[in-house]
Amino acid sequence: MTKIYLPRRAILAAAPALIAAPYIARAQTGKPEKPKVVLAVGGKSALYYLSLTIAERKGFFKDAGLDVEINDFQGGSKSLEALMGGSADVTAGAYEHQPIKGFVLMGRGMQIAIGLRKEVAAKVKGPADIKGLKFGVSAPGSSTHMLLLSWAAKGGLKTSDVVAIGVGAGATVVAAIEKGQVDGVSQTDPALTMLQDKGMIEVKVDTRTTKGNQEVFGGAFPAACLYTQPGFLTKTPNTAQALATAIVRADEWLQTASPADVAKTVPEGYLLGDRAIYEKSFAGVRETISPDGLMPAGAQENCLKFLVDADPKLAADKDKIKLAETWTNEFAQRAKKHA
Repeated sequence: MTKIYLPRRAILAAAPALIAAPYIARAQTGKPEKPKVVLAVGGKSALYYLSLTIAERKGFFKDAGLDVEINDFQGGSKSLEALMGGSADVTAGAYEHQPIKGFVLMGRGMQIAIGLRKEVAAKVKGPADIKGLKFGVSAPGSSTHMLLLSWAAKGGLKTSDVVAIGVGAGATVVAAIEKGQVDGVSQTDPALTMLQDKGMIEVKVDTRTTKGNQEVFGGAFPAACLYTQPGFLTKTPNTAQALATAIVRADEWLQTASPADVAKTVPEGYLLGDRAIYEKSFAGVRETISPDGLMPAGAQENCLKFLVDADPKLAADKDKIKLAETWTNEFAQRAKKHA
């Protein structure tokens, strides 16, 4: 099947079909075949993965009959490695990372922004001016890194023209700027909003709003989702359905929850010591959270174009890629009926 993956840079590669058998049974209503699930994620405290945290904290996984063990890594590329290495059953990660099949969406907008320290930003008129600068990303090979590479490419730069340093997510991002360890960051909220409110960075690229995604990608962009190996979906469809149902419940809850309720629900450490900033950050990205877990029309195509723009070498393989084989809406559609 078509593979979407990100080893150390943004690459979308076509590969021969791996499975020819019919995909998933149309109705899954039984108990989970595998009630204990190990889930890998990279940077769980970020608002990018808020639906996952809500499903966990509100008991939605438990209600679906699951005991979910969540292992948090520095970035999305690391959580992908856990899945491919067999230490995780499912990954919560960016759609463009996954070399297998995504089945429930958490974000319909990228929710990442690139900001430069104020003293550096004054010298940067466009992406061509970032050559040689150091940027803090969650981890090399992550979506935060990919957005940086895409912006650099628009300025005619090569991947080697900018330096990406893994700084994780959350408080470590703020510290990297405060200590002058990096010239800028490509990161998620709430860290970005906190740095903006402190007047420490100037945002140059912003995909935390619907408008921002329209400007950068031309419309909706598939961001955080659950994805897994094909065998997990075919062998344990009830388990996959339970996961999807819990995430859709979280997606729906977040559409109407007040910022204060969200702040009360997440772990205290996620607030970075400033509840008001966290609430402001959530209010700013709420519209990019999926309302139903479904892949929006045109979003996959926007992702593919973005990846090709970031790495022109992919252009030759673009027509070989079968986007339909990288995603299924079946589980989210059933979840929506029962959430």
